[in-house]
Amino acid sequence: MKQITLKLKSYTDNVNIIDNGNLQTHIFYFMLYTLAILSLLYVLFLGNMIFDIVERKTSESGIHRIANEVADLELEYLSLSKKVDLEFAHALGFRETEITYMTRKSLGSIKIAQNEL
Repeated sequence: MKQITLKLKSYTDNVNIIDNGNLQTHIFYFMLYTLAILSLLYVLFLGNMIFDIVERKTSESGIHRIANEVADLELEYLSLSKKVDLEFAHALGFRETEITYMTRKSLGSIKIAQNEL
């Protein structure tokens, strides 16, 4: 046991701890810098949130304005669509088309000539 304590004592004598009373000041400055960085990040995030809220409010007012314009245009469309009839279309130069139907021949009815092969 005495040998172990003597060995330990010799090891501790060889170890040099450099403190010079600066350890507490280094810890204090580290904590101060960390607080400053965290407060800057807080201000940055808070500013971004406020900017996003203001942007959302302006977007909502724009959406309401456009919705009102769409409603007005729908009413105008409905009033104009009631005026359109067949006589009005003929007066503008439109005419009815002639309906022609197309049919296909079945594959069995197609004959291939010998010279085409």
